[in-house]
Amino acid sequence: MAAGNTSDSTVLLPVVDRLRNRFAIGRVCVVADRGMISAATIAALEERGLEYILGARERGDVRVRRIVLENEKPFVPLRIERARSETQLFVKEVTAGGARYIVCRNGAEAEKDRADRLAIVDGLQRRLKQGDKAPIANTGYRRYLRRAGEGAAFEIDAGKLAEEARYDGIFVLRTNARVTPLNAVLRYRELLMVESLFRAAKTTFDTRPIFHSCDAAIRGHVFCSFLALILAKELQDRCARAGFQPEWDRLMRDLDRLQTGVIEKDNTRISVRTPVTGNVGPAFRAAGVALPPNIAETPTT
Repeated sequence: MAAGNTSDSTVLLPVVDRLRNRFAIGRVCVVADRGMISAATIAALEERGLEYILGARERGDVRVRRIVLENEKPFVPLRIERARSETQLFVKEVTAGGARYIVCRNGAEAEKDRADRLAIVDGLQRRLKQGDKAPIANTGYRRYLRRAGEGAAFEIDAGKLAEEARYDGIFVLRTNARVTPLNAVLRYRELLMVESLFRAAKTTFDTRPIFHSCDAAIRGHVFCSFLALILAKELQDRCARAGFQPEWDRLMRDLDRLQTGVIEKDNTRISVRTPVTGNVGPAFRAAGVALPPNIAETPTT
């Protein structure tokens, strides 16, 4: 376990090494977002001969900003099927400084980024008309401003708006894995699924809040959360194979209604189960688990 103020990038490699040694894993591909990565981490992964698919810092990495994003190679349309819809991406592969990058543009996210920026600018314009300097303290506002002259007045910087628009809907991956751009994008997007399942484990499955007093309790909490993640993923896969796609919140409500009452009389115990409603029946069938009988009678002696 690491202390709560430990940087993610410093604990990634020890965890990978420990998992490889404990479970004798041969081929490993590390998939991580930009917050887990540093130049030293990438160098260490390459020294170990490990494959990786990593989120790149579009604004903070000079190579990504100046070489990858300014590359004139055309984008290729890429459509990803989802449970209820599809995601339209535009992808291109760029090699810079011996490193392989995959540049992706999501049209829906680009529109959202543009709308969010316009909302900030609209609010900023209203504040500037009032002569209020308060927006300067807000980072989201400050990056779009410049001094209008030698005085204290400010105005919106059109150049910064245009620069920011270049990143609308853009995300960049750096990888050395022997996979196609499509597979790299799909593997990276699975991080969203992992985050969603952990949120479900903490909220829908009611595994929080838990107040820890020792390291053993922390390890137990992490283990139970990870076990819930594994079980949820397994149930999700089985339901998908059965052509059934439940919503977790609704399924948990239906399962909560499934209860058993026990009546004891004359040395006999009678168990009575509530009726099956909603998604419970299909979920049990998909999992290959038999429901308990409606009424079961067993002797107590």
